Order: sequence, then structure tokens, then C-alpha cells
Amino acid sequence: MDKIIRITLGLIIVLLVAFVASVSYTGFVEQAYRTSLSSTYDYSCTITTDSPLTNVTFFIPVPADPAGNSPIVARYSAQEIDGRPADWKVTLFDTGKATLAKITTPAIIPPKETSSSHPYTIRLSITTDSKTVIDTQTPVERGVMFRPVQDIKKVNCPAVTTESVGEPLCYQYVIPVYADYQAPMNASVSIASSLSGKNSWKIFEPQFNEYDADISVLMFGENHGWTVMKGTLQSNLGVKNVPASSP
Repeated sequence: MDKIIRITLGLIIVLLVAFVASVSYTGFVEQAYRTSLSSTYDYSCTITTDSPLTNVTFFIPVPADPAGNSPIVARYSAQEIDGRPADWKVTLFDTGKATLAKITTPAIIPPKETSSSHPYTIRLSITTDSKTVIDTQTPVERGVMFRPVQDIKKVNCPAVTTESVGEPLCYQYVIPVYADYQAPMNASVSIASSLSGKNSWKIFEPQFNEYDADISVLMFGENHGWTVMKGTLQSNLGVKNVPASSP
């Protein structure tokens, strides 16, 4: 009888120790995740030309969530945009379906050494922290994206993406952009924007998850009106399962 009691007590002690260890480990993991978590958006818009442009007006999509909230609105409104030329007027325009950056300037004059093989590039960029964890799995439905996303379709991911951590999902889509400018007939003009949303943290070793979205269009000669940008999206990159965080 005493032997049975000792065995029972021993099992209880082992289970209790295992439970305490499990709770302590879970608490450590959650604490490490919460204290090291960093969520960041990196946005850029690049305009490239090999010829002078005059009377320039662009309406270029700015990333926002389905409700129209954009993480970079404050920086745009404060004109805190890295790379913005002094003579560019940049304002935000809300259509109800999308948030657009309206860019106007009398002219874009490339340096004399500019050529088709060495075009002139202006790059606007904003990096901003997010107060909440970024949705890197479903950015189109619930996260921050260039909008309005049209004709979206799932495609095979590039080999370099499939070799990355996680189970990446890749898509192609189109999105409207407005470009109005005068230019020589042989001018080549491109507009490209990119967005990356990334969560980073450290539990024993650095970990992350992220998504990347890009849109671009190449135009020749003058343009006066709306055209279509082609877009790509790579989501669900990195670690999918993260520690549950208590409020």
C-alpha cells in the first residue's frame, strides 16, 4: 500500500513539475515575442524617364486597407517623403475606392547624360512602424494593399520565393493609374511602386513573416489619361505560426 502511495505521489510531482515547466516556458515565449516584436511598412514609388516631361500630373495608388486607412498618410500629409523634389506638389486624393497620391510638377528635366540605357530616376520612399501586428497572410482581404485590386489571380511562385521560409502564396493583378504629361514621341516613362509589410521578433533566434506587393507600368511618348499597372503579390512569407499573445 505504501509503495502505491509513493508511486502515486511521484507521478503527481512529475506531472506538477512538467505543468509548471510548460507554463513557465509558454510565459517566457510570449514575453520574448511581445517585447521583441517590431512591425514595419516599407513603401517606395519610382518614376523613371529618358526624356524631358512637361505639364506633369500623376495619380498613383497609395497602399491602404479595405476601409481606406493608410499607414503612410501621416507622412504624406506632413510632406515627410524621402527623395521628393522641392518643386513637386504631392497631395493625397481619396476616391472612396482607393487612396491616390496626386503628384504635379511643371517639368521633369533629366540630366544631359541621360539616355535610354541610363534613364533618370526619382524615388520617393517612406518607412513607418505599425502599432499593430501586420496581416501578412491576407493583405488583399484584410490588410494594406495598393487598391483597387482588379482581376486578381493566383499564380505559381518564382523559384527564389518557393525556396524561402514558409508557404508563400503568389498572385497577379492589375490596378489603374493616371498619367498626364507632354513628352517626345520616343520618350520612355515608367512608374513603379512597391510595398513590404514585415513583422520581426526574436525567441532564441530572429524570426519574421512578411508580404511584398509591386505595381508597375511602362509608357512610350506622351500620355493623357488613365492606364493600367500590372501588379504582383507574394504573401505568407516566413513563419506562419506565432505565439499567442494575451491582451
